[in-house]
Amino acid sequence: MYELLGITLVLALLLTINATATMMAAGVARLCKPLLLRCSARTRAEIFFVMRIAPPVVAIVAIAAFMIPSYLAYEPHTTKEFVSWKLGGLAMISAIGVGVAIWRGVRSWFATGSLLRDWLASATPIKLEAIDVPAFVLQHSFPIIAVVGAIRPRLFIASHVFESLSEEELTAAIAHEYGHLAARDNFKRSVMRVSRAALLIIPCGRSLDRAWSDASESAADEYAAQQSSLVALNLASALVRIARMIPKGEPHVMPAAVSTFLIGAEDSPGVKVRVRRLVELAATDPHLLVSNASLIRFMPWVLLRLMVIGGVAIEGRPQVRAAVHSLIEHVVTILS
Repeated sequence: MYELLGITLVLALLLTINATATMMAAGVARLCKPLLLRCSARTRAEIFFVMRIAPPVVAIVAIAAFMIPSYLAYEPHTTKEFVSWKLGGLAMISAIGVGVAIWRGVRSWFATGSLLRDWLASATPIKLEAIDVPAFVLQHSFPIIAVVGAIRPRLFIASHVFESLSEEELTAAIAHEYGHLAARDNFKRSVMRVSRAALLIIPCGRSLDRAWSDASESAADEYAAQQSSLVALNLASALVRIARMIPKGEPHVMPAAVSTFLIGAEDSPGVKVRVRRLVELAATDPHLLVSNASLIRFMPWVLLRLMVIGGVAIEGRPQVRAAVHSLIEHVVTILS
């Protein structure tokens, strides 16, 4: 019973802490939305990403640094406590969530690898001076300009897109994709997809995912617009031209490790909003687009690291472990 109770508590607390922290992060993000809109898109994307991954990180640190050491130190091996149906139910939901998260991560990995092999088999390598990752042209019905892979990324461009865009528009489109590469958005998207799967009953994390996705696209547009106003206008033109190439009624879903340049119909709000924003960026001093990034962008990372370091620093104190074990006892009593 000692081992079973410990495993059950780990799983139940993992779900509880992760879900609670995620709801708090989503609430804070909603309250701070007017303030965040004043920041650059790159800053917003970094803040939303940290808000999204902070809950599972906090949950893992709390369990690894506090719950498990206190349980091992103070829980008697001959405990008379038992696993109630409430505690067992929470642990079961958590175990399913962890299993789904692992399954999604593995599935995304293999799906991306399969997609990469299929595309490489029919793709033609090309040399592009505007980007330093391997680039390829392939035959595809969808107007693809996409970066595939989170670790060793490759750029793929559909042949009809490559032939239809002007040299200036193609350069601007590649600059947008390079913005995703510089921010490591493929890796971030994969991490968020896996962490979201662990929250089977808490949908609020999806709002942070959507907020990050919108901000990351805007950030990539800003990255391209930093080069010049002309690049911003060429990117807007490329967006419109590519949107018109999308086959009617043909949905296209990419694996999590793919950062697509454009998905949506010509009249979708995303395209219209991005084109309008790019026109505004063309009239803005490029140096002002990320003026607050250096100061604000890294603050969430600093706070998250301080929380982790602080937790690890105090977890070894006997009074802390005793207090944590007392809290665990209250949790077991409440769920009995």
